[in-house]
Amino acid sequence: MKTVVITGSARGFGLCQARKFKELGCNVVISDVNEENLKKAAAELETIGPSATKVVSTLCDVTDCAALQALWDLAKTTFGQVDIWVNNAGVNSPDKPVYELTEKEIGFLLDIDLKGAIYGSKIAFAGMKEQGFGQIYNVEGYGSNDAMMTGLTLYGTAKRAVTYFTRSLAKESAELTGGKVCVCRLTPGIMITDFIKTANGGATKIDLPEKTKKVYNILGDYPETIVDYAVPRMLANTKNDARVMWLTNARAFGRFMTAGFKKRDFFA
Repeated sequence: MKTVVITGSARGFGLCQARKFKELGCNVVISDVNEENLKKAAAELETIGPSATKVVSTLCDVTDCAALQALWDLAKTTFGQVDIWVNNAGVNSPDKPVYELTEKEIGFLLDIDLKGAIYGSKIAFAGMKEQGFGQIYNVEGYGSNDAMMTGLTLYGTAKRAVTYFTRSLAKESAELTGGKVCVCRLTPGIMITDFIKTANGGATKIDLPEKTKKVYNILGDYPETIVDYAVPRMLANTKNDARVMWLTNARAFGRFMTAGFKKRDFFA
């Protein structure tokens, strides 16, 4: 039975991943900074999956290496090993150009979206190198493929850096562990969650332009759809530097080609 650790997993995409992993027979360790959401998520997960599977929850701030180390230690002590570690925690950028962002907003996003993925990978890699196996997944996002848009410059910068970091760490793993620690990318595409409508960790509402909504209606999907595709592939993967990608170029092309007669409205 595999053990999966997911950061930022009390709601949204992280919680959807946890549901699917547990449904497929994994022990799951969820973590978040919101205690109330964490308790609700843990209670829900207790009702999912085979009776032999277990869920453990704990508060964890991904900007704090000591907290991430405690998360690793909890999972390792409870279950004996960590098979998959997902650096999922993230926040959106306020929908405004860089010159209007405050120093606090810039630091907040980079600390969570970029440094959080680096810190989490550092802790998980050290533990997996010692145990001799494991998979780390970092979540890509807008900007990972060099896409650019006013209002998403900072978020895209962080995600582009996450992509470079992940691939370079995979190269390190090939040299240092022979690829026994698989450092991989999870590329969900556009997810229809509260994430796209809020920034600064949910503190700031985003009023999406109609043009943006149109694109999201064509290319977006609920996270439940994405995890049904992604999680089984994450469990089956044995390759270092792998990429589990939902919104492929072919899928996006097909969506645009059929948008005229396959109407979807996530914002009705």
